[in-house]
Amino acid sequence: MKFKIVSDSSSNVREFADIPFESVPLKIITEEKEYVDDANLDVPAMVEDLRTVKGKTGTSCPNVSEYLDAFEGAENVFAVTITSNLSGSYNSAKQAMETWLEENPGKRGYVFDTLTAGPEQAMLCEKIAQLIAEGHDFDTIVEKANDYSDHMHILFRLESLTNLARNGRVNPAVAKIVGALGIRVMGEAQGGQIIPIHKIRGDRKAIPVLVQMMKE
Repeated sequence: MKFKIVSDSSSNVREFADIPFESVPLKIITEEKEYVDDANLDVPAMVEDLRTVKGKTGTSCPNVSEYLDAFEGAENVFAVTITSNLSGSYNSAKQAMETWLEENPGKRGYVFDTLTAGPEQAMLCEKIAQLIAEGHDFDTIVEKANDYSDHMHILFRLESLTNLARNGRVNPAVAKIVGALGIRVMGEAQGGQIIPIHKIRGDRKAIPVLVQMMKE
C-alpha cells in the first residue's frame, strides 16, 4: 500500500526520511508582496519586512488544485491541515480529497482538521508517519491518529500583536498599547480557536507563568 502524508505549511514539516510527504504552502500577503511559505522562504527577511510594512497584511490558504497535485502518485493519502477556524486550508483539502477519490476509485484518503497549528500539526504528521512505518492499515492509522490528536494540547506566548492587528483580528490601538507596555499575551487553543488566558508584562514574569500552565 503506497501511503503519502500531505500537510499545509503551518506544520513546518518539510520531509520524512522513509515516508512520502509533501508540504502545500500557505502564503503571507502584503499590499506590495506575496511570501510563499516553502523551503525557499527567507524567514528572517520576511519577519523584518512585516515589522516595517505599512497597510494591511493577510494570509492565503492553499487552493484545491494545489492539494490535488500533492495527492498524485499515492494510493492512500492522509492530509493534515491547520485548524478550520483560522484558515480555509481544511475546506480546500476536503474538496480536493472528494474530487481525488471520485476520480480514483479504489484509493483512500482522509483529511485531519487538527483544530490547532504549528507544533501539534507537526506532531500529528510524525505520528501518522510512525503508524505507517509500523505497518498499520488505513483504518487503524486514522483511528490511532485521531486518538493521539485528541490528547494533545497547545499553549502559546505572543510577544507582539502587530500582525494580528494588520489582518483585522485585533484592534490596532490595543496592539500598540500591548507593544508599548511589553505585555506578553499567553493562552491556549480550545476547539480550534485562540483563547487568551494571561496578559503579563515582560518575559521575566511571563515565562514562569507559561511553565506553570504547562505543569497544570
